Order: sequence, then C-alpha cells, then structure tokens
Amino acid sequence: MELLSQQAVFDGWLRRYRHHSESTGTEMVFAVFLPPAVAAARMPVLYWLSGLTCTDENFCQKAGAFRLAAKLGLAIVCPDTSPRGLDLPGEHEEYDLGSGAGFYVNATEAPWSGHYRMYDYVTDELPSLVEAMLPVSADKGIAGHSMGGHGALIAALKNPGQYQSVSAFAPIVHPSAVPWGRKAFRAYLGPDETQWAEYDATLLVIDAKERLPILIDQGSKDAFLTEQLQPERFQAACQSVDHPLTLRMHPGYDHSYYFIASFIDDHLRFHAEALGLATG
Repeated sequence: MELLSQQAVFDGWLRRYRHHSESTGTEMVFAVFLPPAVAAARMPVLYWLSGLTCTDENFCQKAGAFRLAAKLGLAIVCPDTSPRGLDLPGEHEEYDLGSGAGFYVNATEAPWSGHYRMYDYVTDELPSLVEAMLPVSADKGIAGHSMGGHGALIAALKNPGQYQSVSAFAPIVHPSAVPWGRKAFRAYLGPDETQWAEYDATLLVIDAKERLPILIDQGSKDAFLTEQLQPERFQAACQSVDHPLTLRMHPGYDHSYYFIASFIDDHLRFHAEALGLATG
C-alpha cells in the first residue's frame, strides 16, 4: 500500500492509501481512521460505504464521526464507490451509472464486467488487505448511505458471520424495483431480472441465514424517499420473517450529510456495542 496522506485527528490518525486491486484491475484508494487505542491493541473496524457520486473523502470530511470513534476505540475504513481511471464507454456521462456509481455488485455485462467488481472488493479484498497491513482486528461492522446503504445491507445479508453489525442511512433497499437500481442492474447485470435478486436486500432478507439486527435511519424530507428508497418495503419483508429491524423516521431531515452528522453517533455506538466495545 502507498500512503498518500496522513492527518492527526482526535489523537488518532486519518490516512489515505492507494493500492492495486485484483478485484477491479485498477488502482484503488481508501481512507482509514485509526483511533489512539490502536497503539496498545488491535481495534475492530467499521466499514463505511458511500453513495452515488462520492469518493472515500465525503464521509471523512462531513460526517463528524471521528471524535466519538476515537473515544470508543473504533477504526473506520472508507473505500471508494467505483473503480477509477478506466474511461470506459459511457462511464462518466451520468451520475448514477459508471464512475462513482459502482452499486457494490460484481458486474457481468460488458464493458463493466472486467473492472466493476465492487462487491468482491468491499467484502473480501479490502478487509483482507486492511487486516493484514494495519493494526486492526477481524471483528467488523458495516454501514453506508443511500447506494452505500444498499451495499452494506447486501454485504451483511449475503455473508452470515462475517459482520457483527450492520446499519444504514437512507438506503436503497429494493433496487430491483426503483429507477436507480433498475438502471444500474440492467447495465451491470443484464436484462434477466432474476439475476438481480442476488443484490436486492428486500429479496435477500427473506431467506437470510442469519438474523443480524439492522438499524436504519431515514429522513422524512428526503427528496428520494418515495421514488428511490421506499424503506417500508424492506420493513414489510423483515416483518414477514421476523428479522430484527429498527427503522427510525426523522421529521424534517433530508438526504444530505447534515442528516448523517446528526445521527452518526447513534450508529457508532450501535456498532461499538455489537463489537464488544465500551459505549459509556
């Protein structure tokens, strides 16, 4: 790994690294916050998956998570949202497809299939690299926002036992049924909609092999709530199989990082408790 930058923050370190990814066949960049406690012991990790148009930097600069993470002794890893530097046909033309919009799937359709394998990257390659090269443990939770909330949910639902906790802000919970997801899945996975179920949390939760508790926060003034997010559909699926879900609706909040910053501490404590950290 190549260290790109390092800043001291709340007696810990925020670092950005670049490395070659076997999953994407490109150079990938990720950020990691290491709390001060890593000097004495390996710390558990929260993986944060960001949404459309984001990079690893959005969460780091806007969420306000590091003060409490430093106190809790929780490392945070923030990957990018897609491969970079490819210039595939149509890759940079639309905000919701291609660059910055990997949707955390393994693409099977040209021209995406050779590189847009973000599911393998975030669930396998990146954690293996982080655990081998940085002073963190194999204990981990996963969270995300919007497209990244979708990624966090499917990662946990498809990998029982791999994560100790999962949460999301305003996630795309049923991508097979909403415009963002249908556009991305058709491009990345092809026209056979039966193949899309592999990456749809509302469908995956029905047959989930592990009933890991899920925390979701959603703003009532989110401009994407009705058309793109539809949390009530995921809630109904969870209720149908008694999957533990806490869905909190917040009056007046939108889709922005102001919303995330307002409730990120609740999510950090949720993950810290599941990971065995003191939250008092």
